Amino acid sequence: MNDQTILIVDDEKNLLRALENLLTTEGYSVVTAGRGRDAIVLAKSRQPDLIVLDVMLPDMDGPQVAEELNGSPATKDIPIIFLTALLSKNEEKTKQSSGNNLVLAKPYEAENLINEIKKLLPEVIQKGD
Repeated sequence: MNDQTILIVDDEKNLLRALENLLTTEGYSVVTAGRGRDAIVLAKSRQPDLIVLDVMLPDMDGPQVAEELNGSPATKDIPIIFLTALLSKNEEKTKQSSGNNLVLAKPYEAENLINEIKKLLPEVIQKGD
């Protein structure tokens, strides 16, 4: 178990639960939100190590959420992985975003998502283990 926290933002409850189960099984602490505004509040208060962010949300879209988080000193360095059904698997390879952001197509492959998270979040070495 590590001390890294991932914020998952998606309005599809089944996908949210599946991602939560996947990431907790991998040893991450997980916080979830179903709306963009909730995600911003949680990101600022909980300071997650990474955010998995759906592009299409009911109140504001993922890029708007990312823009607001990137504009805040408290959250600007948190890496974001966008998940979107608006992108094909072939386009996914060419849409690797700049900076801390990455774009992956839905449906995502669990192994691929975990590998990308591990690239963005170096493993925490546990003291005393």
